[in-house]
Amino acid sequence: MEKTRAIKDKRYEEKHKAERKAKCMVWGTSVQREKAEQINYFLKRYGYTKVQLIEAGYKALLDDAAEHDIDLAKIMDGYDDFFGFELEQMKKKTE
Repeated sequence: MEKTRAIKDKRYEEKHKAERKAKCMVWGTSVQREKAEQINYFLKRYGYTKVQLIEAGYKALLDDAAEHDIDLAKIMDGYDDFFGFELEQMKKKTE
């Protein structure tokens, strides 16, 4: 007897659930409808995806943070010749 497509899909999803969770993350968040509609209109008009929006926003925030955090700025610029005390300070910040 041939199984329905829904049953096959459900079995596949259950089998690969852990793999999907390890690969991707879903953020359950909400934005006011008016702002969300503006964002969606912009994305559609200029051909961007929501993932591109998140990545660009993250980069902009990193750049902004680097203006205030010299260690972060050095890392972002590829500076890898830190003094011992700088490495220790960075280690303390991440703990």
